[in-house]
Amino acid sequence: MDNCLFCDIISGKIPSTKVYEDEEILAFKDINPMAPVHILIIPKNHIDGADKLNDDNSAIVSKIFSVAARLAEEYHLDKGFRIVTNSGDDGGQTVRHLHFHLLGGAKLNTTLC
Repeated sequence: MDNCLFCDIISGKIPSTKVYEDEEILAFKDINPMAPVHILIIPKNHIDGADKLNDDNSAIVSKIFSVAARLAEEYHLDKGFRIVTNSGDDGGQTVRHLHFHLLGGAKLNTTLC
């Protein structure tokens, strides 16, 4: 996908601090962390956002959640963590590539959730 920040990270054009990678998923540290642990988990296959999931591509979400659980264990988030995805402008999505935020390592604000 042209002009996609996350596609450029996947391709290596833009550096990232990778914490997990396989043939379908990349996870890396957020450059503007909102919690002590803030990891972005993305599919390598470009999907614009949660609003573009369908029967043909939604299985990746299950795998992403499995990776999130693995990372939560690795980062000792045994007291809890949050997984968030935003969709569309009104939902706060700033990069039009499906991505999930794994947040933890401290008591998180519960104002919105």
